[in-house]
Amino acid sequence: MARSGTAGRESGVRAEPVVVELDEDGRRRGVLRTETLLVLALSLGASGVSALISFIGSLTKPGGLKDQAATLNGSYAPGRPWLDLAWQLFGIASALVPVLLVAHLLTREGAPGLRVLGFDRTRPWQDLGRGALVAAGIGSAGLAFYLAARATGFNLTVVPEALPDVWWKFPVLILSAVQNSVVEEVIVLAYLLRRLDQLGWSPMAALLASSVLRGSYHLYQGIGGFIGNMVMGVVFVLAYRRWGRVGPLVVAHALLDIVAFGGYALLAGKVGWLPTP
Repeated sequence: MARSGTAGRESGVRAEPVVVELDEDGRRRGVLRTETLLVLALSLGASGVSALISFIGSLTKPGGLKDQAATLNGSYAPGRPWLDLAWQLFGIASALVPVLLVAHLLTREGAPGLRVLGFDRTRPWQDLGRGALVAAGIGSAGLAFYLAARATGFNLTVVPEALPDVWWKFPVLILSAVQNSVVEEVIVLAYLLRRLDQLGWSPMAALLASSVLRGSYHLYQGIGGFIGNMVMGVVFVLAYRRWGRVGPLVVAHALLDIVAFGGYALLAGKVGWLPTP
């Protein structure tokens, strides 16, 4: 029996390679899917993997979770305040680069950069008012949930700040809070939902993806940190869908972190209800 290649040559018929062409919509979806994965890999998606590894380390370490600490803002150069400040500012600035990348990608798409996500200065007072209301509601419930999760052994002791007592301490904590809020809400909330909508995901699937991702990069704090931030993610997605602007959620997140960082700096060791290492 002759091989197919031989038969083709003998019959004089040239075998042509089979080429499967994607339509324009298929190519666009592929580009958007790859772009989204790369943005997450350079930012909070990588943080999620890091948090998982950290959590496994905490679980396998002798002692309970509440006897271990998770420090959010620590010193990079103890005893060398100016060098420490340089590292702090570098860390804050470099963490914002993925947000600039998102702005660039949105501009290339033909959108007006971050404005299409509602991150601009067109409604400052409305964004501030809505953000303050969201922060007030989530802040009190979040603190109660954290204390309960730690008391039951599901959470590490969270240390919001462990910076030296120097003049730049509170300015750096405020900048860190703003950086956290901008990165998380622009990328994990507004940008991710926009891309998942463009990829044809259902609203519920997109909500779950954004919320689980938000919880994942807080897993280093423990199960409580994962669940609490996932619930916060659900609230933020619903608010974003309703308002069509990420600005209020950036404000809310910034206020939550400023109060957490600054409050811990002022109250740690002075009140009995606030856990410390």
